[in-house]
Amino acid sequence: MSTTDSPLLLLVHGPNLNLLGERQPEIYGHDTLPDIESDVAAAANARGATVLSFQSNHEGALIDFLHQHRGQASGVLLNAGAYTHTSIALHDALEAIALPAVEVHLSNIHTRESFRRRSMIAAACIGQIAGLGRAGYTVATNLLLDHLEAPKPSP
Repeated sequence: MSTTDSPLLLLVHGPNLNLLGERQPEIYGHDTLPDIESDVAAAANARGATVLSFQSNHEGALIDFLHQHRGQASGVLLNAGAYTHTSIALHDALEAIALPAVEVHLSNIHTRESFRRRSMIAAACIGQIAGLGRAGYTVATNLLLDHLEAPKPSP
């Protein structure tokens, strides 16, 4: 990506996130996936970036999407849903595409059931935002863009 190119952020949503607004609103809130995608697009556009969103309930489809867009994208925002806690394959895909990624969760996974407290993908990400609800996606977007805009150390 040249310095004049507009960064493309991949916004990737895992299983059951298509049901936001309906599924367990006491945990995940009443906002829908389109609401969140609109927030991320607005935050990215305000800083000269664009967003390509994708949701799937299938692990392989998420990996295929990351692989397919690795050459055009500058970074990844990922809420892997339950795959956060089980998917070595998504961890490996993030490492393989070598793009900075931020892990995002609506709820605070560290205060929930013990099986949700471990992230298999966190080590492949530059950071994790959890427990801020819908606003966490804007925080994650700005974190990723700050990272992309930061001066790179000389070799």
